[in-house]
Amino acid sequence: MSPDGTIEAQRIWKRFRADRVPRSLRDHLDFSRPRGRGWRWALRDVDLEIAPGESVALIGANGSGKSTLLKILNGVMDPYAGHLDVHGRVGALIEVRTGIHPQLTGRQNVYIYGALIGMSRREVAQRFDAIVAFAEVEQAIDRHVKFYSSGMQMRLGFAVAAFLDPDVMLVDEVLAVGDAWFQQRCLDKLREMMTNGTTLVFVSHDLAAVQASCQRGVLLEEGRVVADGPVDSVLERYRMAVEQSARLIDDSDDPYRVVAARTRAPDGGPVMSDGTLTIDISIASADPRAVSACVGISEGTAAPVIVVQRDVMLAAGTSEILCNIDRLPLPKGRYSVWFGAFETHGNDLVPWRPISDVDVHGPELMPSPNGVVRLAPVHVTTRWEIS
Repeated sequence: MSPDGTIEAQRIWKRFRADRVPRSLRDHLDFSRPRGRGWRWALRDVDLEIAPGESVALIGANGSGKSTLLKILNGVMDPYAGHLDVHGRVGALIEVRTGIHPQLTGRQNVYIYGALIGMSRREVAQRFDAIVAFAEVEQAIDRHVKFYSSGMQMRLGFAVAAFLDPDVMLVDEVLAVGDAWFQQRCLDKLREMMTNGTTLVFVSHDLAAVQASCQRGVLLEEGRVVADGPVDSVLERYRMAVEQSARLIDDSDDPYRVVAARTRAPDGGPVMSDGTLTIDISIASADPRAVSACVGISEGTAAPVIVVQRDVMLAAGTSEILCNIDRLPLPKGRYSVWFGAFETHGNDLVPWRPISDVDVHGPELMPSPNGVVRLAPVHVTTRWEIS
């Protein structure tokens, strides 16, 4: 018998009916045409084993199967094929109102949710005050939930799911709905639960939150597991996939476009941390145009680690832009250089997208002592004095 908090999913398949294609009256009268709509596979032969206390992020683009897999783990959706065992109490926050009934009061919802995950009334009562305090609904706990604001419902849903001591906690994108203060409190609570041995399965497009909360990553593409390992390496692969997808856009017919880009160190050697990075960019322009040129360096996604900007005048034909970044504040690693040119009133002239790569040599970024909270992806030279 596996201990509580263990998840064992073997060869999980899940399919949905494909969307119905609009048909004309002629098609409806043609009985020789096949009537079936076909199927769309959301999960394909997924194997996933999670040990008690592990923190695992499901990563992937929209439609990759993350939320479907999470719902199957929660038991609200059955797989088409495969074997699944989730041991212990399961707390889930897949939607804002997960486990919350609008026609009941907040107090009634807390006790009913506890009963659903197998807790006694006494156990729920012991945690009741902490749940209400975290959700900040002291003045509304005996009011019907349908009269709560969306923020109050979300706070109550998270508090009920987290404070009833689940062995497995499933969290989807819902944390992105709250304000920054609530998100931070939720992340702190998740870390506290993991310290106490709770297994976490986390789905989010907020890669910073994923990196701060999880130690292991599982990358899904079109319903298949394509990478499973330390969260840093899986996130790097996902970022590179995002970058490659952005580069596949064909802009050869655009009147304003990047025709060449190159990164280098001024002396021709390797690009070093705290050294100088030179970025050469050639831009084709159909006519003279004043633009705001932006250069960013990212770990693969459109959100840059650093960004610089300069107003420039593009000439008709080809213009050469040279950008020097002194004392490059990046640790060892491979990065993407993004570029965009924008008119003064904000319109995209050259859309924001990756144009080149750069390999930085130097010290590696130090992990945090507890191995969970990652530090910011920048390298800063410091001097310490202790007295």
